[in-house]
Amino acid sequence: MPELTNLDVAAIAQRYAAAWTSHDPAAILALHAEGSAFEAHGRSGEVRGHDALLAEFSGIFERYPGFDAAIHRLLLGDRHWTLDWTLTFQPPGQDRRGFRAVDIVEIDDDGLVTRKDTFFDYAQVKAAMEIAA
Repeated sequence: MPELTNLDVAAIAQRYAAAWTSHDPAAILALHAEGSAFEAHGRSGEVRGHDALLAEFSGIFERYPGFDAAIHRLLLGDRHWTLDWTLTFQPPGQDRRGFRAVDIVEIDDDGLVTRKDTFFDYAQVKAAMEIAA
C-alpha cells in the first residue's frame, strides 16, 4: 500500500473537519475504519462500534447546539494529526460560547480514522456549560 504523505493527511483532516461542521454523524462515521475508537477524555470512556459511534456523535450535536470549530493549529504527522481548536456552540436564545480542545487522530493506510482522542480544557467547559444552564 502506498505511504500517505503530509499533503494526503492534510486533505483527510480537512474532509474530517468538514464532516464535523456539517453536523452529519453518518458523514463522520463514513470516514472511520471498521472497529475505530473515539474517546472524549474525562467525559466518557472509549466508544467502539458503528452503532455506539453513531450515537456518540449524534449526542455531541445535541449537547452542543450550533456546534462549530475554530481551528488554531493543525500539526501533521505520518498517519496522524493533532488539532488544537475551540469548540463553539450556541444554545437557543443564548450567546455563543466555547472552550479549547485538542484532538489526536490516527488513520490507517486507506486514510480512515482508526482512533480519535479529544482532550478538553475542563475549566472552560464548566464555565461554558454554567452560562448555558
